[in-house]
Amino acid sequence: MKISNPPRHSCPRLGPFFITLVFIAITVLATAPSSFAQTAQGQPVARLISSSVVNTVSRPKRVADSLALTSVGTAAAAPSLPAIGDASTIERTAFDKTNEARVQNGLQPLAWDPLLCRMARMHSEDMAQRGYFAHETPEGLEPKDRGRALGILHFRVLAENIAYNKGFADPGAFAVERWMTSGGHRANILYIGFQASAIGSYVAADGSVYLTQVFITR
Repeated sequence: MKISNPPRHSCPRLGPFFITLVFIAITVLATAPSSFAQTAQGQPVARLISSSVVNTVSRPKRVADSLALTSVGTAAAAPSLPAIGDASTIERTAFDKTNEARVQNGLQPLAWDPLLCRMARMHSEDMAQRGYFAHETPEGLEPKDRGRALGILHFRVLAENIAYNKGFADPGAFAVERWMTSGGHRANILYIGFQASAIGSYVAADGSVYLTQVFITR
């Protein structure tokens, strides 16, 4: 069954927060809330988007050629797979906070997946370098396409949360805190079927922090 992404709808301003919500049950396909938060002074800022896809057959895309056009480069040029000990402070904090939330809700913690970390880091850097904030790249590559380009070929569910923030003392913890207050992001974090996850972050020259969180059920 092929499922297309629903259109995004903007909600009215709620206090200091602007929230865009799109959500379909995670058991099939979810593209969950996109939110934007900003203080009256203009700082700090944060945005969130969440997505989950089932492993459906779709029309092939020229994934390798498209990735080669990005500043991040192709999978072949990527560094060695990052183990949990190679995670940055931001990545490790976000990963640990995610597992804390799962344990607090009676779920098993997720295992760190080095390949998902590579995928997440590449997407965070690509968003920062090319100035977009979305699950889909300018070439039209969705999470499943980016995953398959790295050799993630067989999965039942692949999900992704992304976040952008600037001006927060602990950007990793803040991202998870905001994800947990948003229905779709929380659904990804607390989905009982996920087995593994990883975080990939990128800090831009202006201090903006991009985070990509990927989950998988094989």
